[in-house]
Amino acid sequence: MSVVPAEVLPGAARADGSRSGHGTDTEDGVRAVAGLGPRARLWPALAAVYRAQLSRARVARIPLLFVATFQSVGIMVLMRGVVDGGDEAHAVVAGSSVLVVAFVALNLLAQYFGQLRASGGLDHYATLPVPPAAVVLGAAAAYASFTVPGTLVTAVVGCMLFGLPLTHLWILIAVIPLAGAALAGLGAALGLLAPRPELATLLGQLGMSAALLLGVLPPDRLPLVVQYARDLLPSTYGVEAFGLTFGADPDWGVVLLDLAVCAGVGVASLAVATWAYRRAAVR
Repeated sequence: MSVVPAEVLPGAARADGSRSGHGTDTEDGVRAVAGLGPRARLWPALAAVYRAQLSRARVARIPLLFVATFQSVGIMVLMRGVVDGGDEAHAVVAGSSVLVVAFVALNLLAQYFGQLRASGGLDHYATLPVPPAAVVLGAAAAYASFTVPGTLVTAVVGCMLFGLPLTHLWILIAVIPLAGAALAGLGAALGLLAPRPELATLLGQLGMSAALLLGVLPPDRLPLVVQYARDLLPSTYGVEAFGLTFGADPDWGVVLLDLAVCAGVGVASLAVATWAYRRAAVR
């Protein structure tokens, strides 16, 4: 048993009657006397978790990319028979491209955190001196990284299939991380809050189905009630921003507004996922 001197305890009184110092200094003193390392900061911890998760998921990247990309390209081929062009083609190509992000960041991430919780893997992370936000953000960023090639391939194939311009595909540099953050936060929250991994898988698949139906189908053909539900889907604003860039004269103010809303939803969903992680880790 190690004995910590009273001088390093928070608020401990010295012999001259003065206090021992501020809480932060005394906490560092306690950790030093107890032989513990300093608490990890958010960004270094985030980078470490990201590299670990990226290395872990690298084994399955080829099947993952193939399935996600093949699914989206197949949907565009089917929709080509009922959509000729115009705004409807914009919605189909933009929605199919973002669907690659939804498949990975929403569906697979929900399964991952559901299995992590059921197998006791959260206990491993709880013993590490990393902030909860770093665990959630690191895993979400690693999974979202695998969506970049598939999203680009889907967008290029869709543009060729529907005769759309390739001029503004650079907007995907903003759409992929923003939509990925929003969907990854939602997927992580579903996996962490689900009581069983089977339910986490079901919720992830339902979320991806919602992204498919509400994101790929042209909004003008949807019932009014479903259009309101579409506005609640985190990826909708990324789809709208990407779809607007196919026009002859894009309204960049609206594009930036949609991206800003997508970013705000992403911050909120990742905050909920961090709260869900803390809630699941203490149980």
